[in-house]
Amino acid sequence: MENNKEERIQRAGELFKSGYNCSQSVVAAFADKYGFTQEQAFRISASFGGGIGRMRETCGAACGMFLLAGLETGATEAADREGKAANYALVQELAAEFKKRNGSLNCGELLGLKKETSISSLPEERTQQYYAKRPCSKMVEEAARIWMEYLEKTSE
Repeated sequence: MENNKEERIQRAGELFKSGYNCSQSVVAAFADKYGFTQEQAFRISASFGGGIGRMRETCGAACGMFLLAGLETGATEAADREGKAANYALVQELAAEFKKRNGSLNCGELLGLKKETSISSLPEERTQQYYAKRPCSKMVEEAARIWMEYLEKTSE
């Protein structure tokens, strides 16, 4: 699984560097594992990029990881309180690990933006300067790594 681990982490990074948003990159790197096409993975995760709709709230890479957690452990019965609790506990565990490794779960904080920074729906052009100033590639790879570590831990 080690090659698979590094391949998935690398795939997530490559997807981001090719222009997909942070959430799409994490989810699409695992699409085949959950029976999704790349297009389906891109669509279900599209709204979470840029800290959810580019509002700079919860990091999109982390949101992608949480979407994967739902695919892995999400309750499918309305009355399944234990299932819901188990999924929420997993999301909280993943969030704590992401925050520990990166210092925050908040996109704006990770980008070093001031609270007054205006929100725009227009994505920035992906240039060398964009990639040089943004930690997003690292966040995408870290979210994929945390998810792979979870999968390895639960498959033992």
